[in-house]
Amino acid sequence: MIATNVVSVQFGGEYLFRDVSFMIRPGDRVGLVGANGAGKSTLMKILMRLQAPESGQVQTSRHAVVAYLPQEGVVLSDASVRDEVMKAFSEAKELEQEIIETTEEVARRADEAGTPEYHSLLDDLGELQHRFEAMNGFALEGEVEKILMGLGFEVKDFDRSCATFSGGWQMRIELAKLLLRQPDLLMLDEPTNHLDIESLTWLENFLQNYQGAILLISHDRAFLDAITNRTFELSMRRLTTYAGNYSRYLAERDARREQQQAAYENQKKMIEETQDFIERFRYKASKAAQVQSRVKMLEKLDRIEPPESDEESVHFRFPPAPRSGRVVVEMQGLGKWYGDNHVLDNVDVAVERGEKIAFLGRNGEGKSTMSRIIAGIESFQQGNRVIGHNVSIGYFAQHQAEDLDPRKTVLQTLDEVATGDIRLKLRTLLGAFLFHGDDVFKYVGVLSGGEKSRLALAKLLLEPVNLLIFDEPTNHLDMASKKVLKEALINFDGSIIMVSHDRDFLNGIVGKCVEFRNRKTKEMLGGIEDYLRRRQTGSIDDVFRKSATKQPEATATSAPPAGDRKEQKRLEAEARNRRYAATKDLKKKIEKTEQDIAKNEEVRTHCEDQLALPEIYGNPTKMRDLQAQLAEANRKLSDLYAAWERAASEMEKVERELG
Repeated sequence: MIATNVVSVQFGGEYLFRDVSFMIRPGDRVGLVGANGAGKSTLMKILMRLQAPESGQVQTSRHAVVAYLPQEGVVLSDASVRDEVMKAFSEAKELEQEIIETTEEVARRADEAGTPEYHSLLDDLGELQHRFEAMNGFALEGEVEKILMGLGFEVKDFDRSCATFSGGWQMRIELAKLLLRQPDLLMLDEPTNHLDIESLTWLENFLQNYQGAILLISHDRAFLDAITNRTFELSMRRLTTYAGNYSRYLAERDARREQQQAAYENQKKMIEETQDFIERFRYKASKAAQVQSRVKMLEKLDRIEPPESDEESVHFRFPPAPRSGRVVVEMQGLGKWYGDNHVLDNVDVAVERGEKIAFLGRNGEGKSTMSRIIAGIESFQQGNRVIGHNVSIGYFAQHQAEDLDPRKTVLQTLDEVATGDIRLKLRTLLGAFLFHGDDVFKYVGVLSGGEKSRLALAKLLLEPVNLLIFDEPTNHLDMASKKVLKEALINFDGSIIMVSHDRDFLNGIVGKCVEFRNRKTKEMLGGIEDYLRRRQTGSIDDVFRKSATKQPEATATSAPPAGDRKEQKRLEAEARNRRYAATKDLKKKIEKTEQDIAKNEEVRTHCEDQLALPEIYGNPTKMRDLQAQLAEANRKLSDLYAAWERAASEMEKVERELG
């Protein structure tokens, strides 16, 4: 379907990645993983031909429909949500209009029945209706409403202008368009960043049943585990393929690294012993032959590199939380509204010392509003906010980044709030939040939005507080940074309120969930998995069952007579036979090439795994055989990728000629 052959990209004279080769086949569900900055989004843009590689080729099958959701930057028109999403069916809408016009033409020329022209007109109408039915055209309206409601929209939103929605909701509209197109390959770059937990769960279920291939970038481990069956890792400028989802990839990657480390240390010891032998007997005539043999062996030896990792092992602990009273904060009969929009109505919420609570629910139900009220940065119209004895609050949301001083450097921003021994580890902490090397001397004013958010989060971690409030803290963090933050939060001895849709991140941190729905709240004891089990993540389906979904009406009702349908089917069969005869050998060639690629990829993986085993280096003959097999597999793969590209191009040419 789509393949790369030795694709490389450079920025500023340094390789982002090099010699990347892989193939995505129908049915593949691929997770593209790696640290922020490894080149994942760049690789997706290259696959979409939005960016050219430094070298190498990308080949896409001619008839493969590929769709792409970027991480950000989608700007929609001021059309209504319904009309914007219906653009996904532009071809179907054009067909529908043609059917209407052709049906009217058939009616006008009814007195010409039996003429060749009339017969041809009926054939055209039959073909149009056949194509429209294949697209499920008569159910388009229902599909649009189902997808939009699954992604969190309400019926009243369908006729609102797209321009009235925030950037996050506009990304949902764009995602709805892609899902409705049902492309052969769906490429999604961080699709969950703007979703609440219910919409995320709905999307997960949708993608699990999706018929096409998927290439997915996500830092949500649970989401990757549920969807993917292959994993591509971009790390240290290389791409490595693994079978299985993210959890299986982690286990296999760690095992490979352990094997490689053991093999590296084994070989290093063998080299040191050999060099010691050479030095001790270099000038002894009776050992000259043995010395020369060992010298030649070292010259020919393929040196094993130590396992590389672009993930740092960083651990961080919060400053000890000042002791507070038993009740940290209490909301009594709270009411909040914006004009006619009533968000919270007579709500009671209490947080006790040491409690770690998740605020859950759809976007717009009041989770972030309640967080800001508790933090003391948002007013309310009804009820009481009672703060407990000796409570100090730390609050993080995306807009906190705008409060940073643009005239200070990254390092200065942390240094001004850090106290005690942690001041000696500020650069290590900044590394955990993706500020490496000279990045720490950048001025805040030149940082991107994501970089500012990460810096604001790192700053919050240094302040001695006993109530931490987070509103979507993980949106700009990669897996390694989330791990650092999660470990710190688990060990934090104060109280936590967390607004997040990242289930894997919440799991292990929170012990109580507060669900926001219909201006009320409901408390549930237990972690995020307990909450999802109780909710059975089926509330979206309940909405579908209860919604009064308009049933679309077929606009074209005329159908060709039975005899004409029979003739139409005969002509279609002839066209299929011609296409089959012209392309069958090429299809067999492509299938055979893909099978050979898969076999040689298995050989390559087997050789790499074997060469990482310590015992191999006690058997030079076996080691040389494996190295030769690995070199041969790599040579064959390069030839096979090129052969696949040639065959795919030839197939496109033939299909073009056949129309």
